[in-house]
Amino acid sequence: MIVLGIDPGTATTGYGVVLNKNGKLSAETWGLIETNKEHDPSRRLRNIYKEMNFLLSKHNPDIVAIEKIFFATNAKTAIRVGQALGVMLLSTTRYKADVYEYAPGTIKKMVAGSGRADKKEMQQSIRKVFGNKVRSEAKKKTHFDNAADGLAVALCHFYSIDNTLIGGDKNGES
Repeated sequence: MIVLGIDPGTATTGYGVVLNKNGKLSAETWGLIETNKEHDPSRRLRNIYKEMNFLLSKHNPDIVAIEKIFFATNAKTAIRVGQALGVMLLSTTRYKADVYEYAPGTIKKMVAGSGRADKKEMQQSIRKVFGNKVRSEAKKKTHFDNAADGLAVALCHFYSIDNTLIGGDKNGES
């Protein structure tokens, strides 16, 4: 099974593709969909749609797992990210991928063991599962947390459907 995990955003959307082959999880790829802050909103949404279609056609995931949007104060940002999420959901319909949404606290709890885990703890948990190869490109270090979050969303989906993957050895090895 292949899961595409998405950490939605307007400027930066993190993604991670995780494969479960015979109970062994592997991070196939991860990265960012970035838009230019100087461009008008419709152009940015068009770019997100195009990049989502590319990811879906290239990786052909069975499932798209998306982090639910949570904003406590900034309504303008919430609206923009909601528009981006709508475009992402529209894109998934073209490829007939099933979509699951997970709250940020659920993702943190499932992946790092605490619903209040910070970015560093999340990245450490991701590396425990996938190894130290899960790093950013040198020029993209400032946004690696978004890509790591994409991997975490995908991992959360696997953990939510298969309890045997949670625990001592999440790679499925004895």
